[in-house]
Amino acid sequence: MEFPFDINQLFSERVSILDQSLLGSRKSASRPDLQAHIATVIDELGRASAKAQQLTAPITSASKLQTQRHQLYLLKDGESNGGRGVVVGFLKVGYKKLFLLDRQGAHIEAEPLCVLDFYISENVQRHGYGLELFDFMLQHKSLEPTLMAYDRPSPKLLSFLAKHHCLTQSVPQVNNFVVFEGFFQNRSGSVCAPLTDQGMYGYFGPVEKGSPQKAGRRHQTLLCDGERSGASGAEGSSVAVCSASLPPAIGILPVLPFPERGIFPQQGLHSSRPAVCPSVPPPRALQGKTHQRSGSGSETQPVQSTPGR
Repeated sequence: MEFPFDINQLFSERVSILDQSLLGSRKSASRPDLQAHIATVIDELGRASAKAQQLTAPITSASKLQTQRHQLYLLKDGESNGGRGVVVGFLKVGYKKLFLLDRQGAHIEAEPLCVLDFYISENVQRHGYGLELFDFMLQHKSLEPTLMAYDRPSPKLLSFLAKHHCLTQSVPQVNNFVVFEGFFQNRSGSVCAPLTDQGMYGYFGPVEKGSPQKAGRRHQTLLCDGERSGASGAEGSSVAVCSASLPPAIGILPVLPFPERGIFPQQGLHSSRPAVCPSVPPPRALQGKTHQRSGSGSETQPVQSTPGR
């Protein structure tokens, strides 16, 4: 991508790392005119990425980068355009707090590094620039691609990950992020605990701490929309049950004693199994909607839906 100004004057390195400061080199720190040119480059790249992914609006821009704690890796070819340089593409990453499902359906709260936008100019694709840029980011972050999450990856990005990093088996999620086998291994994250009167923050949002006055409400049922409902449950029950099969019209669900529900061990029987999260609606398979977003790059045409960054 060519510009009417000297790219080499803006970005001193082949790969520049931009953040909220929008500084591409030491020289640009004291030159407002150079910073304006850098903002122009980022905006143009964001528009090109959105067009390639058929998005209604760019998800990458200079103003967004200045207000978000993301990093943008920009790759240039300094010898092209008569020595003035051209911009080849960019990769935007950032940390996101996510609620994910592992293979067993347990909810995991994690904050992985996510690929949010990935674009290589169409006229230089399939020349190894995407791999160069992606590998530079991995080396800079000292990270393996399997430990990352990918926001609405396009078919091209999924093909790229399969070809160069052997990432083929994804773990279905209920959000727009894609994670692969190995993501949950040796990862530090908090697993949702069973609901008790101690208070917690789980998949459905904050749960109020109990008190002697509210002890009778300890056994309420937790609906899938995150609200408590129902009267106090049976004595001895400290687990809230989330039913995904009931229609939204039902507002109160009684919680029966363990033996009557038949889903928990009978009294007197010892169970060595650890506590698990309340059941939630089964994860939906990634839909085949054509949507791309920041996570899928231009070396890709979108797969899923719109971004929320």
